[in-house]
Amino acid sequence: MKKICSMIMMVALLAVFVFQPVGSEASSLSQIERDLAAAKKEMRESERKQANAEKEARSAEKKKDEISTKKEDIQQELTKLMDDLSSLSEKKAKKQAEKDAKHEEIIQTGIELDKAEKRVVERDELLKSRMRLMYTNGFVSYMDVLLSASSFTDFLDRFDALQTILNADREVLAAHKKDKELVIQKKKQTEKQFAELETLYEELVLQQKELVKKESEKEVLIASYNANIKELDTQITILSDISEEQEAALMALAAKVSKLNAEKKRIKNPFTGGTLGMPIDSKYGVTSSFGTRIHPIYKKKHTHTGIDFGAPSGTAIYAAEAGYVNVSQLMSGYGNAIIIDHGNGLWTLYAHIRHGGLLVSEGETVKKGQKIAEVGMTGTATGPHLHFEVRKNQVPVNPSGYLKKK
Repeated sequence: MKKICSMIMMVALLAVFVFQPVGSEASSLSQIERDLAAAKKEMRESERKQANAEKEARSAEKKKDEISTKKEDIQQELTKLMDDLSSLSEKKAKKQAEKDAKHEEIIQTGIELDKAEKRVVERDELLKSRMRLMYTNGFVSYMDVLLSASSFTDFLDRFDALQTILNADREVLAAHKKDKELVIQKKKQTEKQFAELETLYEELVLQQKELVKKESEKEVLIASYNANIKELDTQITILSDISEEQEAALMALAAKVSKLNAEKKRIKNPFTGGTLGMPIDSKYGVTSSFGTRIHPIYKKKHTHTGIDFGAPSGTAIYAAEAGYVNVSQLMSGYGNAIIIDHGNGLWTLYAHIRHGGLLVSEGETVKKGQKIAEVGMTGTATGPHLHFEVRKNQVPVNPSGYLKKK
């Protein structure tokens, strides 16, 4: 932030310096030389400040992209956690239903066990009663039954009947005991299953708590990332504004240099009107027009002060009109750039020239159609192209109204 404040201070100082009257400063050749040297020094300083602002903006953009990527990854993890929580809740509800069913089954089994135990007790009491009867009356009563038979056949029938009664009692008692054992076994098995379900349910509860904890942690992390992104957006906006202010200051300085050079050289090469020549072969079309657009790098709305011609690196760039080379140097966001003064307040600017592609120097006079540079992608650019501007009294105007295709 300290750097940003110093840059804003620099822009303010430049504005004061640039818009001082030229006439009083240029009273002599030596004064003009001193003014030119001072203006160029200020241009270099402004260029450095602008380059720093753009470097910091690119760094902030990179950090923002990295944080955004991390945020997307965490967001995906959070979405999966929420899906897992939903699935776990369903499993938990299902296990609860199974637990309830098993608990009801245990209750019913207990009731069945009570009934079985009651049947065993009742049958056991019946057998005991018969045993007591046999003990009280002795074996004679059974013999009386047999000996009172009217015939041998009747004797056999009575013997079979007594045998059947005794066998039936024993079988019923054995069956009841077996039922009781089965019920006991079933109850134990049901209780075991209930205990297992209880354990599984508790595990699901623990898993749910862990997932809820992780979900909370992810949400806190995403909130932190959002705060970082917001802070970086603010920083990028400030740095972008500083870059644009520095660019305006550079243009104002270039205007001062142009006026001082004009007075020094006493060059009279006025632009009397008409159309400008194409700065590049007309087969290369316009890829971005003059006016409001979304900046391809800073991703914010701004005014595009010229037009772009997409062309391969190394493509020839021509002077749109005869004039005086006011600037031929690196200009931060413009990259390597040339500004030609055509007189009567008309300038043309050629930007993003490749390294080694500046073919004319400051102070030269050029002819219309003369090759002055080669296309590149220096400065703030996403690919090789020519950024071409027309400025009238330093104010950018739409170049389309000045150009005449070959």
